[in-house]
Amino acid sequence: MGDVRGKRVLVRSELNTPLEHGAVSDIYRIEKAVPTLKWLSERGARVIVMAHLGRDPKDSLKPVYEVLCTLIPHARFVADVVGDDAHNAVENLQDEEVLLLENLRSHPGEKENNPEFAKILASYADYYVDDAFGNAHRSDASMVSVPALVPSFAGLCMEQELTELQKGLTPESPSLFILGGAKFETKEALLEAILPRYDTVYIGGALANDFLKAQGFEVGQSLVSENAEKAGALLVSGKLLFPKDVLVKNKNGAETKHVEEVGVEDTIVDIGPESITELSERIQGAKCILWNGPMGLFEEGYTESTKQIVEQIAHAEAHTIVGGGDTVASIRELKLEDKMGFLSTGGGAMLDYLVDGKLPGVEALETAPTRS
Repeated sequence: MGDVRGKRVLVRSELNTPLEHGAVSDIYRIEKAVPTLKWLSERGARVIVMAHLGRDPKDSLKPVYEVLCTLIPHARFVADVVGDDAHNAVENLQDEEVLLLENLRSHPGEKENNPEFAKILASYADYYVDDAFGNAHRSDASMVSVPALVPSFAGLCMEQELTELQKGLTPESPSLFILGGAKFETKEALLEAILPRYDTVYIGGALANDFLKAQGFEVGQSLVSENAEKAGALLVSGKLLFPKDVLVKNKNGAETKHVEEVGVEDTIVDIGPESITELSERIQGAKCILWNGPMGLFEEGYTESTKQIVEQIAHAEAHTIVGGGDTVASIRELKLEDKMGFLSTGGGAMLDYLVDGKLPGVEALETAPTRS
């Protein structure tokens, strides 16, 4: 990028953080964004930060700014994106200052990938830096159109994500991929890509229900995908492992059952102790572990197995790569992030990248005609 002193650098950061009662409840993504912003600021750049928050266009990045300004000196905020207030704030920006723009999704041009919206954003900058790996699977204006208009580079977080996930595409054997969450239809392509690369693939979470059903097991009232029967086609690989026992809830409360004992009135909510033991043994024997998605119904409070798996991975000798909001949140809650090899800021982006090593935001950087 060369000398950035006095240059305006437009940074697309990943600051999509959870809020509780109007305040940021987890600062992980903000912390991961800071190194790139500090690197630029300390070298005299005039840094303009753009990001999105939530799905509601009315959501404001002001709570994020309140955290950011405690981590970066000379940080400012403007409640505007492409209007006069934003233009004036950019024009008045001084060397080493960091300006956070309002939620990009407050303007329809972001999700629409509107070229005029992208041109206005690009007009702010001498350089563009994409540091938003967690949003790189989306073809938003700030991700794919702006880099075509300004000399463009990957940020520190983005570079680290791509380096680590490349290791996940070429794992050292014996390798273990742990996949939780739900929705087989969103995981089918991933599993087809991962199975040839990994020695063992352990399926947990609601996703396991699809495979149990495909094998003829009763899953009762459990969450299953509409096309769960297609999961059966992947069983021929011989690499897939599933829970042997599960925690179910029913009219009598919660109890552990072997998978062949699940009844029509049961709802599977987590994996059971025998399954945790089996998975733990696989963890201890692996040299590379890739994990995305919780083992239980996280949103309903069934977090015990996920936390136990976190503990096991934290004490394993394998190189570990972990992603997904709920999974990373469990690790941070247990304060074990320093025991993990790498925590990704991406959930969907991580999974999409593992399919074929491609993402719209990354390809936009690689093909940007003005890159220098």
